[in-house]
Amino acid sequence: MKTGVLFIHGFTGGSFEVRPFVNYLNLKTDWQIAIPILPGHDVTLELGKVSAESWLMKAELALKKLQKEVDRIIVVGFSMGGLIAMYLSLRYKIDKLVLLSAAAKYISPRNLMEDLGIMLAESVRKRYPPNTFYHLYEYKLTHTPLRAIVEFLRIVKTVEPYYGRIKTPVCIVQGKKDGIVPFASAEYLFKKLGSEKKEIIISDLGKHHICYSDDCDNWFGKVFAFMEGDDV
Repeated sequence: MKTGVLFIHGFTGGSFEVRPFVNYLNLKTDWQIAIPILPGHDVTLELGKVSAESWLMKAELALKKLQKEVDRIIVVGFSMGGLIAMYLSLRYKIDKLVLLSAAAKYISPRNLMEDLGIMLAESVRKRYPPNTFYHLYEYKLTHTPLRAIVEFLRIVKTVEPYYGRIKTPVCIVQGKKDGIVPFASAEYLFKKLGSEKKEIIISDLGKHHICYSDDCDNWFGKVFAFMEGDDV
């Protein structure tokens, strides 16, 4: 049975956000992996004319393509990508969901930008290593129009009423030091999702870009065990 994994990156992000976990799976498996870039995203942002519909459509097309090539589908969503992953699970047969720092709790545009600004300031004071992506936040602050944030919030509001209808086995991963998505987001999802099989993995050292957490080697294996395990 051939397994395919669809990765969906976060708001203002790109494939780099999930690359460490992708590399881990490539070393461990022969699974087919797809990482579509949502319109307007990647290292260079062009978010002035994008829409929630365009992001959902890009993810749907990537899923449909992968479905034709494999027997079993796992969707891994990071941050906003976690919301899109849940959206896909409501519309298509997906075998498993993995939600990384999923942005389920409501985040106002002002708070989102304030958090990014605070994290940028802290990066100067504490000299965070480059692999935590703090060098990208200043760019994001100046290249993310309000319209794009509104479209992100439309994704939140589109999916939230239907959490209870999601039945796909799910693994939720959340960092305790996440300054963008509150830790309560993971607990909220765990409670609200209708899946019979669900588990939550806590990264004590994880910030928002959880695939780059100092303890990622610990939780990569746990998530892989969930992905690899029987569906029943």
